[in-house]
Amino acid sequence: MEYPSITALLPMKAHSERVANKNVRPFCGRPLFHWVMGELSRSEYVTHIVVDTDSEEIARSASDNFAVTILMRPERLWGDMVGITPLIDFELSQVEGEVFLQTHSCNPLLTAETIDAAIKAFVESPEHDSLFAVTPVQKRFFWSSGAPVNHDPANMLGTQDLEPLLEENSNMYLFTRESFQRHRHRIGANPIMFEMDALEAVDIDEESDFTLAEALMRAREVKAKSR
Repeated sequence: MEYPSITALLPMKAHSERVANKNVRPFCGRPLFHWVMGELSRSEYVTHIVVDTDSEEIARSASDNFAVTILMRPERLWGDMVGITPLIDFELSQVEGEVFLQTHSCNPLLTAETIDAAIKAFVESPEHDSLFAVTPVQKRFFWSSGAPVNHDPANMLGTQDLEPLLEENSNMYLFTRESFQRHRHRIGANPIMFEMDALEAVDIDEESDFTLAEALMRAREVKAKSR
């Protein structure tokens, strides 16, 4: 099967509200964003990487270390309140291509193998217009009212027997230009929910996430060296 060109989109801003200087902060000896950039570069199917940023430091570091296209954001897209949709709008106005993978620098444990498995699932399922990564969760949830979400308290099943809830984990989104323009969202009308392992899917939003992700990466590196 012939695969289309896949353009990876990686938006990164200089300021980070909850984890200071997150994107360039040292993570296991390298700037955080270098980890996902390295995996995108290893991907069998990603043919082009685009970094969209308001930071000269990020732009310089990305250009010096990877084969990448840099898009400097216009001032209208600066700031913490700018959502992902206008950023993708900007990116698609500046680059060619029909199929896009969007990920984040704060997903350092994401591997090229998982990226390629998601691309393969999407390309080989043309009836779907998009894909997003999810993490299955089997725990008992309640609404704030006290009402159960996903279980019956009168029939207490073990958590392993609960039907999983699927958490959107922000690791990957695949979509076509046509789907994004039609729905104004990276998730279209008929998406694939691509399941990922929870430890690979750690998303760094808080300091505690940074600590956990570093510990997991060090454990991964130790395991790799022992093989």
